[in-house]
Amino acid sequence: MSRTPPAHRRPRAALAMGADAAAAVLSPGSLAALAEVCTLAPLPAIDDFTTEAARAVLADTEVLVTGWGCPPIHAGVLAAAPELRAVVHTAGTVRGHVTDACWDRGIEVSSAAAANALPVAEYTLAMILLSGKRVLERARDFRATRVRDAWLATPPQVGNYRRTVGILSASLIGRRVIELLRPYDLRVLLHDPYVTDEEAAALGVRPVGLAELFAESDVVSVHTPLLPATTGLVSRALLTTMRPDAVLINTSRGAVVDQDALTDVLRADRVRAVIDVTDPDPLPADHPLWDCDNAVITPHLAGSQGNELRRLADLAVGEVARWAAGDGFAHPVRRERLAFLA
Repeated sequence: MSRTPPAHRRPRAALAMGADAAAAVLSPGSLAALAEVCTLAPLPAIDDFTTEAARAVLADTEVLVTGWGCPPIHAGVLAAAPELRAVVHTAGTVRGHVTDACWDRGIEVSSAAAANALPVAEYTLAMILLSGKRVLERARDFRATRVRDAWLATPPQVGNYRRTVGILSASLIGRRVIELLRPYDLRVLLHDPYVTDEEAAALGVRPVGLAELFAESDVVSVHTPLLPATTGLVSRALLTTMRPDAVLINTSRGAVVDQDALTDVLRADRVRAVIDVTDPDPLPADHPLWDCDNAVITPHLAGSQGNELRRLADLAVGEVARWAAGDGFAHPVRRERLAFLA
């Protein structure tokens, strides 16, 4: 049974996140917008639920607006927050702070994962197109030689016309990538055992097995969440079946890929890679991946940064407003779906 408040009542809310996250995500304008749809407890945001000040705020809080750095909301915290009925997260995964005790009490949960998916998908699209044209490598060579190459002699495998892109997992981000790829002359394959043929057809992709995805794609983009079943999923066997000069893009989690195997195939100059996540993240300074010229390694920047954080705040404000009006969340997180989420 839903326990949302009567329509148009301003729920009592509090912020729970690290001070740096609060400063980065919640601008004065975002705080003002939030204060219009709820009665917001005074700052600073709570980053420790054990303090006397935090317990005083929790006593009558109905909605926690959480972010990076929010401590776990365990049974002891809930005992101090008898009125708490909803958690609105201004970032993606809620695994770090929404505990079983929250689900057991029936607390409603929302996440800004959908908002965070867009910049990751945009990064992926950009890297697919840039890698197809070999832009980054050719720019590096041009800087070194100051001599323009013979463009009519460009090898036929360079370019983005009718290349095959393989998407590993129709996650929130994977689906946004598929959506962004639609205007381009690309063939898109998908491997996701939970997507039916009918769903794949609606997405405009061809469903394939995991081995086929790696063997047939010019680019494989990894979007599967890191779960026990997906750790090391991109194995040495799969990497060695990739087409010569194919590209692996990983914006998911480093441990989804067998990193030692990836290092070996890159050092053998068999494939290329665009890596925004590693294991560990960041890599040690002496890791051999740093020396692979055919790998572009970015500092975990695909997700929301800079002005993109405003999108997270806007989504959270909208979710609090919907909940306060009795409309429920537009981006709910369901307990039964946690096993499939990042």
